[in-house]
Amino acid sequence: MNEPAKDQFTIKLNGRDVEVQDGQTILEVATQENVKIPTLCHHESLEAHGGCRLCIVEAKMGKRTKMVTSCNYEVWEGLEVLTDSPRVQRNRRMTAELLLSRCPEVDMLKELAGQYGVEKPRFADAETTADGKPSDCILCGLCVRICRDRMKASVTDFVGRGVDMVVDTPYHRGSEVCLSCGACEHVCPTGSIRLSTVYPVPPAKRQSEFELGLSARPSIFIPFSQALPNVPVIDRENCVHFNTGGCGICEEVCPTDAIDYDQTDSTTEIETGAVILAPGFCLYDSSQKPALGFETYPDVVSSLQFERILSASGPCDGKVIRPSDGETPDSVAFIQCVGSRDSEHNYCSSVCCMYAVKEAVMAKEHEPDLDCEIFYMDIRAHGKGFDEYVERAKDLGIRFTRCRPSRVEEHRSTGRLAIGYVDEDTQEYGEKTFGMVVLSAGFEPPSEIKELAATFGVELTDSGFAGTQPFRPVATSAEGVYVCGPFAQPKDIPETVVEASSAAANAMVDLASVRGTEVTEQPLPPERSIDGEPPRIGVFVCHCGLNIGGVVDVPGVAEYAERLPNVAYATDSMYTCSSDTQDFLKGVIEEHRLNRVIVASCSPRTHEPLFQQTIREAGLNVNLFEMANIRDQCSWVHMQDHKAATAKAKDLVRMAVAKANVLEPLGSITLGVTQTAFVLGGGIAGMTAALAIADQDFDVYLVERSAELGGNTRNVERALDGRDVQSYLRGIMDRVRNHDRISVYTSAEVEHVEGFVGNFKTQLRVGHPGNGASPETVELEHGIVIIATGATESKPTEYLYGENENVVTLQELDEKMSESTFKVPESAVFIQCVGSREPDHQYCSRICCSAAIKQAIRMKKAKPEATICVLYRDIRTYGFREAYYSEARELGILFVKYDVDQKPTVRATGNGVVVETFDPVLGAQLEIPAEMLVLSARVDANADNDQTAKFYKVPITDSGFFLEAHVKLRPVEFASEGVFVCGFAHYPKDIDETIGQAMAASSRAMTVLSKDSVEAGGKTATINPARCNACGACVSVCPYTAIAIDEEKEVAVINEVLCKGCGACVATCKGSAPNLNGFKDEQILSMINAV
Repeated sequence: MNEPAKDQFTIKLNGRDVEVQDGQTILEVATQENVKIPTLCHHESLEAHGGCRLCIVEAKMGKRTKMVTSCNYEVWEGLEVLTDSPRVQRNRRMTAELLLSRCPEVDMLKELAGQYGVEKPRFADAETTADGKPSDCILCGLCVRICRDRMKASVTDFVGRGVDMVVDTPYHRGSEVCLSCGACEHVCPTGSIRLSTVYPVPPAKRQSEFELGLSARPSIFIPFSQALPNVPVIDRENCVHFNTGGCGICEEVCPTDAIDYDQTDSTTEIETGAVILAPGFCLYDSSQKPALGFETYPDVVSSLQFERILSASGPCDGKVIRPSDGETPDSVAFIQCVGSRDSEHNYCSSVCCMYAVKEAVMAKEHEPDLDCEIFYMDIRAHGKGFDEYVERAKDLGIRFTRCRPSRVEEHRSTGRLAIGYVDEDTQEYGEKTFGMVVLSAGFEPPSEIKELAATFGVELTDSGFAGTQPFRPVATSAEGVYVCGPFAQPKDIPETVVEASSAAANAMVDLASVRGTEVTEQPLPPERSIDGEPPRIGVFVCHCGLNIGGVVDVPGVAEYAERLPNVAYATDSMYTCSSDTQDFLKGVIEEHRLNRVIVASCSPRTHEPLFQQTIREAGLNVNLFEMANIRDQCSWVHMQDHKAATAKAKDLVRMAVAKANVLEPLGSITLGVTQTAFVLGGGIAGMTAALAIADQDFDVYLVERSAELGGNTRNVERALDGRDVQSYLRGIMDRVRNHDRISVYTSAEVEHVEGFVGNFKTQLRVGHPGNGASPETVELEHGIVIIATGATESKPTEYLYGENENVVTLQELDEKMSESTFKVPESAVFIQCVGSREPDHQYCSRICCSAAIKQAIRMKKAKPEATICVLYRDIRTYGFREAYYSEARELGILFVKYDVDQKPTVRATGNGVVVETFDPVLGAQLEIPAEMLVLSARVDANADNDQTAKFYKVPITDSGFFLEAHVKLRPVEFASEGVFVCGFAHYPKDIDETIGQAMAASSRAMTVLSKDSVEAGGKTATINPARCNACGACVSVCPYTAIAIDEEKEVAVINEVLCKGCGACVATCKGSAPNLNGFKDEQILSMINAV
């Protein structure tokens, strides 16, 4: 009797023993063993066919040998298989030659035949199609079988016999039975099948939602490369299986059995103490403005589409090309305010001006000869550093034309796009043609927002955005429900990130009493000792989509890294920072016993902490990690030279490997945290931050330099929307004064600061105005610092300010209007941008336009017959403030533009002044008499910010405002840990924005205060006492005051908690006494020697 077949047995594959499963084919075994066997007619979802004969192999049983097709020949115990023997090579050569003789123009067959030494077939002329062209069909039958067996459609079949056999549809035309799924086209190895010849009408591709129709996508797809979770989804509307019950291939081929066709939506109930809604926004559908040609002319695109065109990971690989023909345009026009600032959307979308400028700059960087022009109404560069960026764009040759184009039309003969407009400066009608037009579309609430709002009981504004409470910019009408980002109103990324932290702070206050009760700490594995282990380095090279991979040969770099000394593992990944790749990285560390890790990707400034945490979770010391920045230093700077970028990437990886070979684990120290906050500045920002922390049951020291709390808000009577600011200010001051967790110090100034995150000591000089007592010195211990020192209104040096009593600043006007004796003048002129947006102060003070319009409206409503005129350069009423600009115009307030090169002039008269200015609309010089001239003066940073910055080791901008660690990632933090900023100290902003940023600062501060301890150390400097002569040079250059001289031992001593590893001391010391851990001489020299 025959013995029953074994489930598992051994065969020989090319002389090597291989474990196989009963029922497997030779091709399946070879595939799992990474042995390449060519095939043209095989598909894993179809029954094996064996028609092409390319997969032929030599099967041996003892002395018997025969040639078999590997795709349908099952293995048996004792089988010996040769996949590349001379006999196999000869047979495959003949098959490849026969296929090439049939289809001599198919590139894939040419390449295949060339692998077996066939350059030109020896046989008869090729088969030809009905139109006389050489055939490109090898009759493999894949298209027929996939359509018949899997799609259940049977649209195509073999027609004819012998040499006349072809694949065709009934009656040689498109079939109504066709599902237009494209499976036949997908499996065809030679590209012979075209869906357009099978389907009766031109098929419409399914457009990628993420790429906004610029590229197609299949029915099963990952929404975008960095989606979370990063898993495919099935488009049920277009999936063949869900429509006909056919196909089902994805379920069969999925190795993890992840496909579940029966999966449906499920409901999960979560108990929460607070809710934060952040549903984002939708882009305005520009096709609703048919005159602008969107979706009519292919080269008219939305701003978000152009963003994807410019993206290195986008459908155009970062090349500036137009959709119509894939060519680079010679010119690009940007049309602003599409779907914003009109009768249907009486708000400004806030971000459009700056993203248009950014896109124009990026386009110029890609194509230096590209002609870019921005058609705008007002350039709203109201953010920190924005005006400077606009000036940089102008320096690059980007033109700005003030107008609102009325139409875009395509010239049929040339395909160019003509823009018709009236130039606001010249009042002349003009027409310009461009190769491409970008519509800067505005923001709208998502269509499903009403349902979401109703679910949580949130009231919406007339525009459909979330309504918020007065002086609580993230609090909705529903108690405990908060919003952030564009759902509240359109805003840029920095403001969105600030609001997110602000919303978190509000939720933290609500939940303060139950802090930590629902938290389960995730323990880290013990840190693995690598003592005595030789270096085993893992190198992970990141594509970053096409951001790096579009320029650098990433697989080539990974393959190169594998050959470097002591590299035990090297690979490339699409996004190394993604959560699934992080899990993969941890698994590789364990599997290959790696003891050093290198990631070649983007900037360590943003991603090093993430990768360090990953290797720590795998049991390695965080300092056994190194990064090679092949994005900033290779793909970005050498985007036009792929070969040079790749060579440089290899250099950087080689240097990183050289350093990794001598990396060593570094220790850290744990320090307790003084769970008390120190808030410097008693204005609305400082008081808000102090209350947010105190309400969470932590002590706060609130320090104000003047004798009274309130700051600049004391000078503001009402907000733009009419809210009573003084009433709110009195309320918050009372809360601060009466809060048992807040200690207030007024008439106090900082004299000395020492310490570090979690353990600061600040010495105050506290005065006692009014009682004659001498100032006293107070020393306060605290864990964090929030800088909220405000700013001041500058005193103008022009327009007769200080010489004529009828000339006042905007702040002085606010004070006057709060007095009961104030009388509205018969005529008033406001001049905007006084002292700002000029070479010496190239920044916008942000609040002036809204404040001037607020006061102008109040005047006009109090005295409708008054003549009020605003002279402006750009009106920057961003967001919902636009409605007040509209109201001002409706009330009859006049707005006249002026240019900085032709500024207004002022002369005194008997009862006021006369303002002379050039009106570009009228093309004439105007003389405007005014009883009062109001100057919207520049907001200046506090003069003592420089001293405060030195105390707390934080930077300031050229304008004197405090400089955050990262404008988008850490907008209220500094590089010096434990120090935060908010309010005017950061940059001018209105009261709601100030409150929001103060809450955000408190939220970030709580990440320190809520801990019992913090860790410090690692990459810090140390002193070799044998080489130190206590000269003090290192002390003088240390920006963090981390070094002191031990007078007794006559040696420098470094406080490793204060040290930030900047290396200034190492570079300064002539005796080479300091050494920087993580950057020791041996490590740096190894990198230099590797170049």
